[in-house]
Amino acid sequence: MALDMRLPTVRKTVSVSTSVFDRKDMVVPGDIITSDTGFMRGHGTYVDEEMLTASVAGEVQRVDKLICVRPLKTRFNGEVGDVVVGRITEVNWTLSCCSHQISLTRRRSAEDELTMREYLQEGDLISAEVQSVFSDGALSLHTRSLKYGKLGQGVLVQISPSLIKRQKSHFHNLPCGASIILGNNGFVWLYPTMGQQEEEAGGFYTSLEPVSLSDREVISRLRNCLLALAAHKVLLYDTSVLYCYESSLQHQVKDILKPEVMEEIVMLTQQKLLEQEG
Repeated sequence: MALDMRLPTVRKTVSVSTSVFDRKDMVVPGDIITSDTGFMRGHGTYVDEEMLTASVAGEVQRVDKLICVRPLKTRFNGEVGDVVVGRITEVNWTLSCCSHQISLTRRRSAEDELTMREYLQEGDLISAEVQSVFSDGALSLHTRSLKYGKLGQGVLVQISPSLIKRQKSHFHNLPCGASIILGNNGFVWLYPTMGQQEEEAGGFYTSLEPVSLSDREVISRLRNCLLALAAHKVLLYDTSVLYCYESSLQHQVKDILKPEVMEEIVMLTQQKLLEQEG
């Protein structure tokens, strides 16, 4: 039986102005955000003795005079234009993603059902865009653009939707040789970067070709990097994922999720992000 034994080692010193795990913009319920009465109360806050106080754990966000707290963990509430990744669970294309009932289309007849099955079946993973939001919170999706549709070979990672940073694009071809779809619903899809001919095939192209060992290693490393960033509540977007990947290269893939290695990699990532912002 093989045992993994770790001996104490001298940890690499990472120079950052403030610890990434003690940031002033992170609060817990009861923390005083400000005593300045000139600010307006937003979501996740309340007023206690004329002091704006956090009612949830999360990140303080300020827009002009409005202050709100973005929770660290929250249920996905879709908005029009959101990118989602999920799995087909019913023949009428109901999508399973973060406990939401999401409909891609409506089955009007047995003929419609047969036509639908030519494209998607139960168990298929897809990417789609939110087309409309109903009064009960249900979402209607579409896959009309070629960049959406059935997903081929790759790895699905589920994290809190609150950690997905909203951007213009949630589809990224990373320079490390893999691509990523950052679903606003917290489902992230990692897959080998497709060639030109495959991209021209459109969203419903599904590659069944074996994935090379080097591609599998890259995807596995990215997967562990995502889990490391999520464990330390770092927002996920193309830059943070790429910086984390680069910071992890000095370690083996299997070691990335060891607590001391994870902390070092995340702190290096945070340092790079701070340098970029500065």
